[in-house]
Amino acid sequence: MNNNYEFLIYLNNVRENWIVDRTRKEWHQNQSKVSTRFVSRADIIWLIASWNWLNVKEKHLDKKKVLCSIYHIDEEKFDEKEEKNFIQRDEFVDEYHVISKKTKSQVEKLTRKKITSIPFWVNTDIWFEIKDKELLRKKHNFNKDKFYIGSFQRDSEGSDTNKPKLSKGPDRFIKIVDSLRDRHKDIHIILTGKRRDYLINELNKLEIEFSYFEMADFKTINELYNCLDLYIVASRFEGGPQSILECGVTNTPIISTDVGVASEILSPESIFDMSNYMSAEPNLEIAFKNSQKYEMEKSFSLFHEMFKGLHES
Repeated sequence: MNNNYEFLIYLNNVRENWIVDRTRKEWHQNQSKVSTRFVSRADIIWLIASWNWLNVKEKHLDKKKVLCSIYHIDEEKFDEKEEKNFIQRDEFVDEYHVISKKTKSQVEKLTRKKITSIPFWVNTDIWFEIKDKELLRKKHNFNKDKFYIGSFQRDSEGSDTNKPKLSKGPDRFIKIVDSLRDRHKDIHIILTGKRRDYLINELNKLEIEFSYFEMADFKTINELYNCLDLYIVASRFEGGPQSILECGVTNTPIISTDVGVASEILSPESIFDMSNYMSAEPNLEIAFKNSQKYEMEKSFSLFHEMFKGLHES
């Protein structure tokens, strides 16, 4: 890949210990030749954390090319205040980046600026299949005869962790899991990440077994993917989620609602709504093949072409 472009990119910061922080870190680690940590030296400002755009001084936004990433729009929460913020930021943005075609269709309603859709890369040094499932389950004290279902994303509101974050569909997840007990008697749920209070409370009410790995590192999470019989994305609105790509490259069986990048990565038979979720079936071959398209180096080439086009425009 040719990194000899005559421009430098500055990525704004957010420090939320979330996927954007990880993505920003991976970019700097692998794309140092085209990156700067000083906004004054940059030719392009990448608002990778668009909601934190005000941490970049207006004088820089006004003078430099600006790319703004939008991951998803929760239409139920996109009120007058959110719209005003979008319009204000749009005055400085030269081009938008989205991580799914579904988000592109949302953003097109709000701006006349160019929009490029490229899913975020999946780091196959971190996420990969581990063949010996039996040994992994033994390592984590999982019973080889149980049916393990995963959910590795936040499900509760930050303002009140007992309330469900409805855009992530934890209420739907619970309904699906409860229904699956008729098909699989020994279901066990594996949870990771912060703000899992809602699901934990509901699982306890239904007396469904679960294991919670709150602050698991990437190595452990990759192992947990490889322990699963099924991963469920039950969201109403999503940008990615990145778990779809991670399931793809780890060969983890996954079904998902038609959100974010799901229809670009998964087979149609793996996508469900709440009227047909019991008939959804994972397709490992299709998910693996499509997620491989966004392996890190391949994705970086796509991002470089986007930035080159923006710089030359």
